[in-house]
Amino acid sequence: MKIAFLGTPEFALPSLSALIEDGHTLEVFTQPDRPVGRHGAPVAPPVKQLALSYGIPVRQFEKIRSEEGVAALCAFAPDLMVTAAFGQLLSQANLDIPKHGCINVHGSLLPRYRGAAPIQWAVINGETETGITTMLTDIGMDTGDILLKESTPIGPDETAGELYVRLSVMGAELLRRTIAALEAGTLTREKQNEADASKCPMLKKEHGKLDLSQSAQRVHNLVRGVNPWPGAFALWDGAPLKIWKTRLCTRENPRLPAGTCVGDAKQGLFLQCGDGLVEVLELQAPGGRRMDGRSFLRGKSLEGAVLQ
Repeated sequence: MKIAFLGTPEFALPSLSALIEDGHTLEVFTQPDRPVGRHGAPVAPPVKQLALSYGIPVRQFEKIRSEEGVAALCAFAPDLMVTAAFGQLLSQANLDIPKHGCINVHGSLLPRYRGAAPIQWAVINGETETGITTMLTDIGMDTGDILLKESTPIGPDETAGELYVRLSVMGAELLRRTIAALEAGTLTREKQNEADASKCPMLKKEHGKLDLSQSAQRVHNLVRGVNPWPGAFALWDGAPLKIWKTRLCTRENPRLPAGTCVGDAKQGLFLQCGDGLVEVLELQAPGGRRMDGRSFLRGKSLEGAVLQ
């Protein structure tokens, strides 16, 4: 099948790899190269790098809805479009080009968690299950008809980054099954139930700020959900102290003010939350490197400090 693949970050790589392995005729559409690092050198999106390694043509557009973007898709004349974390909304002109429409690989069990960061928000909100949905894209935000779904449990200590990798692989296999059903003429469509729909916003740096007056479970969920980006933090003497990894613990709760640090290099580092403690397994001081809690306390004292 002749497929236009629209994707940008690492999440899209397994899906693109699956289409390559299955022998489809491909052209890739992705975002422009972006500056990265201290010197701002432009770096190609992961999808572009993979496509070029296989000699697949790549087109890059700031807006695929532009006249140039629509013209480029028309010139390729795909039978099907596939999107996976593309990062742009499509126009009706885009969607009208492929005769079989556009299949999107989405990292949630739609209609829940429509939007740009469904994996992260599922973890932040303490969900115990999520999954992958393939849907037939329309001009709304993840509102198109559902094609196939597959669910998976979320581990109690699993980070958004770890779940992101798992779901990207699941998405590739579900995409394969979806295209196989399309080719066999057995693919069915299901309207989304708007009563069950929920939206999630794009993550921003400020979403990583911990509110240590909340329950230990909610603090733990936020730390997991914003790992690896933007990362959880609390203020220590007015500077951001990154909290990379925590776990819930049953240590006796001293009932200190929320944000109080307790423990030592032998016992470990613990943070008082609204209803209990979390153990800080990995953290990073401003200008420092990531360290486990015990190692951190060998060089710095946080005993009695109150994080804001």
